[in-house]
Amino acid sequence: MTASEPAPPVIDTSRPHPARVYDWWLGGKDNYPVDEELARRILAVDGTVLRGARANRRFMQRAVRVAAESGTRQFLDIGTGIPTEPNLHQVAQGVAPESKVVYADNDPIVLRHAEALLRGTAEGATAYVHADVRDRGTLLARAAETLDFAEPVALSLVALTHYLGDDPDGDDVYGLLRGYVEALAPGSHLILSQVTPDLSPAAVEQAAANFRRSGTPFHPRSLSGFSRFFDGLELLGPGVIPVSGWRPDPEDVALQQEGIVPVYGGVALKV
Repeated sequence: MTASEPAPPVIDTSRPHPARVYDWWLGGKDNYPVDEELARRILAVDGTVLRGARANRRFMQRAVRVAAESGTRQFLDIGTGIPTEPNLHQVAQGVAPESKVVYADNDPIVLRHAEALLRGTAEGATAYVHADVRDRGTLLARAAETLDFAEPVALSLVALTHYLGDDPDGDDVYGLLRGYVEALAPGSHLILSQVTPDLSPAAVEQAAANFRRSGTPFHPRSLSGFSRFFDGLELLGPGVIPVSGWRPDPEDVALQQEGIVPVYGGVALKV
């Protein structure tokens, strides 16, 4: 299999990118000095970010496993980030080898790693779309080359919505998400997580200020603001909750002892 756009990526290393900052927090090597600088500045003012990054990845894995075990066999992951194992397709295809997975991201460094994203099972399918979440029409059209949107799809936007604003004349994040959900068949899942100021307001605001100074918009949301993304959908238990507490495995329960994780997560069903 090949990526949708095989052209060599042009990577801008003059400013940090959220996916590469996140990669540094996870202990990855696919970041640049400008990304590490911002990651360290944020870590200096918000000591929750390392455990938050780890907890967020584990939430994604558990949520995908729940969707796959419910019978979902198609997955669209937007804002994929740099590959970190186990990745979404490994979780989904570990449950059902015939699962089809499409990854989408706008960071050229992720495009450079597309080959790693495509190493799925022979029975299933994996594909990569180099596109921005805001370009919904293009992204969905390219995803439809692999996925059948007449059948249920698990749509995953993990740690992405806090980079998108509310303004209807700007990102219009709520309208954007509604449009994606409208494209899904009944029986589809929506998997979301995002940073909140509710649990550590001073530290999160300082982290957000560092992002903004670097040129990256950042929009932490309250419980009500995050829950609004699920309007019209049926939330799975335990509802909207910090990611470390969403259907935790024993390892997650142990990790909760490290302290708070100011990241909300939730999974909902389109009925």
